[in-house]
Amino acid sequence: MRARSGAIAIMLAAAIVLPAASWASAAQPRASLTDIENDVMCVVCNTPLAVSQSPQADAERRFISGLIAKGYTKAQIERALVAQYGPAVLALPPAHGFNLTVYILPAAIVIVGAAGLAFALPRWRRRTRALQADTGAATAESELDPTDARRLEEDLARHRP
Repeated sequence: MRARSGAIAIMLAAAIVLPAASWASAAQPRASLTDIENDVMCVVCNTPLAVSQSPQADAERRFISGLIAKGYTKAQIERALVAQYGPAVLALPPAHGFNLTVYILPAAIVIVGAAGLAFALPRWRRRTRALQADTGAATAESELDPTDARRLEEDLARHRP
């Protein structure tokens, strides 16, 4: 009876652990060469590895393929590439230290620009309305006197077909 309960306990533990292990492997998809090629650079050509055709690019591809064959994830492969070739191998700089400005600065510029427009647009609209009101008053004051209006109409009538 004791052996039977021990076997049942082992089977239950296996039933719990094995699906959890498969979920963990499903959570991290298998890395592919084409996916990694777009995110790293050829360290000699300074072009994306996906388009580079140099011997160094071929060496990097072989290195990546070897790591993929060993079952490395994309993050592990990128860390191995940085260890092998230095941070210049990454297409995007790491998001820490001074390199963080590459990610923060564009968003900050957009926010400051939007705030500037939110401040300036109402002022521009008020100024435009005031100018239109002044122009309308000036137009009303500068109407032609009846003699000039009659002469203008006569001149226009002579030049019409």
